[in-house]
Amino acid sequence: MNKYKSYTAEELEEHNSNYLISSISYSKADQFARNPKAFEMIYLYGYRSKSSSTSVSGKAYHEAHKRYWKAYKVGEILTLPELCEIAYEFIEAIPANEWKTQKTTPTVAEAKIVATKKATQLIENFYTEKSIYEDHIAEILDVEIKITEYLTINGVDIPLPFVMIIDLVFKSKENKIIIVDHKSRISFTDEKEIALVSGDQAITYVKGYEAYSGLFVDEVWFAENKSSKNKDASQMQLKMFPIIMDYDTRILHEVLLYEPIKKMIEAVSDPDFLYIINKSDNYIDLAELLEFWSKTQINEVDEFDIDETKRDLLSKRHRKIRDSSIKTISPKIIKNFQANAASFIQFDLSTANMEPQKKIELILKSFGVHTQVAHTFSGFSSNTFLLEVASGTKMSSVQSYKLEIANALNVPNVRIAKDLKVFEGKAYLEVETGKKKDKFLPWDSTELKGQKVPIGKDNFGETIHWDLDNQSTPFVLVCGAAGSGKSGCLISVTEYIKRIHEVDEIIILDPKFEFSHYANDSKIEVFNDILDIEKRVEAVVDEMNELIKAGKKKKIVIIFDEFADAVANSRKGKDLEIWENVTVGYYKQTSAELFMGLPASPKTKLQKTGTLNSLEENMRIIKQKGRSVGIRGIDATQRASSKIITGDAKVNYSLMICFRVPKEIDSRVVLDDAGAEILTGMGDGLFKSPEYPDLVRFQSFYKQPESA
Repeated sequence: MNKYKSYTAEELEEHNSNYLISSISYSKADQFARNPKAFEMIYLYGYRSKSSSTSVSGKAYHEAHKRYWKAYKVGEILTLPELCEIAYEFIEAIPANEWKTQKTTPTVAEAKIVATKKATQLIENFYTEKSIYEDHIAEILDVEIKITEYLTINGVDIPLPFVMIIDLVFKSKENKIIIVDHKSRISFTDEKEIALVSGDQAITYVKGYEAYSGLFVDEVWFAENKSSKNKDASQMQLKMFPIIMDYDTRILHEVLLYEPIKKMIEAVSDPDFLYIINKSDNYIDLAELLEFWSKTQINEVDEFDIDETKRDLLSKRHRKIRDSSIKTISPKIIKNFQANAASFIQFDLSTANMEPQKKIELILKSFGVHTQVAHTFSGFSSNTFLLEVASGTKMSSVQSYKLEIANALNVPNVRIAKDLKVFEGKAYLEVETGKKKDKFLPWDSTELKGQKVPIGKDNFGETIHWDLDNQSTPFVLVCGAAGSGKSGCLISVTEYIKRIHEVDEIIILDPKFEFSHYANDSKIEVFNDILDIEKRVEAVVDEMNELIKAGKKKKIVIIFDEFADAVANSRKGKDLEIWENVTVGYYKQTSAELFMGLPASPKTKLQKTGTLNSLEENMRIIKQKGRSVGIRGIDATQRASSKIITGDAKVNYSLMICFRVPKEIDSRVVLDDAGAEILTGMGDGLFKSPEYPDLVRFQSFYKQPESA
């Protein structure tokens, strides 16, 4: 057993602090042996290359493949259309700035088309020939399993844990344990090359899985799926390359694997190690590698996506490299070299040393769309660019290139407003890009003006409000996934409403207990239990009807968090029926009762006498009639589903606030428009109001909750 497995957590933390990486893998060892500088770029600095359409199609196929075997393990068989749908969703979910555009795919949209076509071909190949797997399977043991284990290789305890993801493990009908690693290929790999080269990867899987499961692995299969069609029109597009893991094979590949691992461990334990560039490495874009090298010579370490646990160690190393370089070479020379290297990275403006507005103009100009960025505004979570578009240019043509704009700016996506933005008396096309949040928008009591509740600020510095005194905006709908900023917005709104003297009552309906800190606040009533929530809403309806009859008004604000869950868990059907003992006649009087003049005893029966309104129905009644007497409300939910937010329900909300949601369809359900799916989270939202012609992007105020 590897001795490091016996270390305590504290001992391991101290031990691992001496290395520039936290774990090792076959991929890392292979990359280090092939090109040390590329290893440094990828695994120390987190400098990832963008994905080509071929790479994306392989990953999409891998996702569909994984889902197929997970279903197979529990006795379900996914259909070909279901697998294709899984792949298509995977492709669509990849942000624009992660796509590599090339000569054959000069736009992100074209890259998506090619990736979709290739993924479809790979999945069809698999589905047609999947018997190559299934004919051997007796039992699926594991699918897409991530293993982290300290291993002993070639008799040496490796000081860092191995991390690996194994695609498929099954027990064969011959009672063998077989690991399968599947790959997509343009053409099949030579069998001799598989035996010699892939054996090192195979022994890694074997050692890791055996340590994890306690089972003995007999074979490792490399399953290749060839996307290109055979010239002879033969059916075989899948091919298995088995490696039998007998004693001699194990010993041979442990020795071969140990050499690059030993060298890599020595490198990552030495902060002064010099990583050499292999300019003959065909797997790495040389221009990208040289651009990275020049960036390390003049930039701060914060410019890189490094492992936070290694930040201090890498910062010291990086500072020494940079300072030494600047003493030797003029920073101007390095910057010129960096710009020259970046210019050879085809179709990629994200590395170009120019302002974002120039990148927007240049990428659109390359497609024949002439624009000029007239104004730039920096918000808390996003930036806004106002574009002047040349006369004769269709505005819709700019919309069609938003993925290309995002790719050039190195952001996941951009939002282009449907309507023009009028600024200083002139109309512009508005382009919004998310950015890394470096600050919160602090809650400010001075933003409160009368009964106008501040929601947040847009990118132009203007505060957006919910006016409680406005009869046309009585009720607000708030949607957003976990971490989107929904709860923070509700707390901010509550703190403002507390300070409005005209508000008579604040009622918080909180089925998930996220606002319990207001339970002791004298100005606020908080209800958590679903039955208590139902009764309180019913009481509001009764009070509302009394106010209407009396012609009076009362400013009551209802804040209902996770209303969809509350409605789902509330009483329905027979639980709302009212049953009472009802007199249905009288028992025949006895002689004694007649003699004494006593009345006949009533005969009763338990009968249904009515039905209570459901929670959903009472909320609907409040929204339909409540605004006339001063009732205001804000309903929030994570579930932006058309089953929850129906067309009839949306009619009752004049204001819509949507924070980040998982899918475009969720955004359309809430706002009737896309955009919320690309928000950055933590208060970055879209605001829809009858007072604005288009959706307004804003950052909500943030405040720590207060109790009385």
